[in-house]
Amino acid sequence: MALDPILVGRVYRSEETYEVGREKIREFRAAVGAPDGTDAPPTFPIVLAMRAQEAAVLDPALGFDFSRVIHRDQSFRHTRPVRAGDVLTTEVRLTRVETLGANDLVALRSDIRTTSGEDVCTATTTLITWAAPS
Repeated sequence: MALDPILVGRVYRSEETYEVGREKIREFRAAVGAPDGTDAPPTFPIVLAMRAQEAAVLDPALGFDFSRVIHRDQSFRHTRPVRAGDVLTTEVRLTRVETLGANDLVALRSDIRTTSGEDVCTATTTLITWAAPS
């Protein structure tokens, strides 16, 4: 089933906040092999982005088959580092929705901010479904 490009621009706002703890930063640093430090590694916002993007990719109106997904691309644009003690929110916007042959492509922008509205990071994700050869 082809995705409907009219959904481009749809916004998903998470009511949940995420409080960044020192232990979470330490665990993430260990998981990605980053040296010790107090700020979160540059890829840490994926934790927030993935949680918030779930609402978009599982939206029945979108009709995206997440069971066949391939993570095509990921990028981060930081305004400042994520720090222990930050309380963050994430807003996800569908920026691209299209069908390419037998595959569907969805691009998402996740804007991560403090609860006071300070921009911290924008994560951009592109997902594509894999169509098994016939």
